[in-house]
Amino acid sequence: MKIQVPLESGLLPDHYNQYANPANKIDDIPVVSFPIQISDVPAQTKTLALTLLDWDAIPVGGFAWIHWIAANIPADTTEIPADNSQNPQVAMVQGRNSTAGKIINNTNPITAFRYNGPQPPDKNHNYRLTMFALDTKLNLKNGFWLNDMQREMHGHIIDTAEFIIPSRN
Repeated sequence: MKIQVPLESGLLPDHYNQYANPANKIDDIPVVSFPIQISDVPAQTKTLALTLLDWDAIPVGGFAWIHWIAANIPADTTEIPADNSQNPQVAMVQGRNSTAGKIINNTNPITAFRYNGPQPPDKNHNYRLTMFALDTKLNLKNGFWLNDMQREMHGHIIDTAEFIIPSRN
């Protein structure tokens, strides 16, 4: 399986990060998700799931920041279009990002249960997008936590693909 995200000069386009136009932010959080191309999905795949994590956030906050988690994406999906998190064209259930945790305590499901664009505070960060090909549909509802998704995926991962997305400070 392969995934690809369009980059500009090797970086995530500003449209999807902290430099997004204010019209593409809610409560100063960039909310327009980037497009993802998907290819070579194994034939036995039933659904896809994704995680977007910022491991470069560990020195800043002490943990990897969850920017986006989603599951039950149809296996025949070849592209998740831009802004699919807020305006779904491809079906998916979406989980909580790190703003929903007790540190930030964001209770707005429009921003806490969907894509939360990169806002690296200290330097350019590399964001790890991982796509999982699964042999089942996961028993998850919108607003699930990453650990719930990991438990549900255990023993059902057929293949994975990763794409590193650099975003500027």
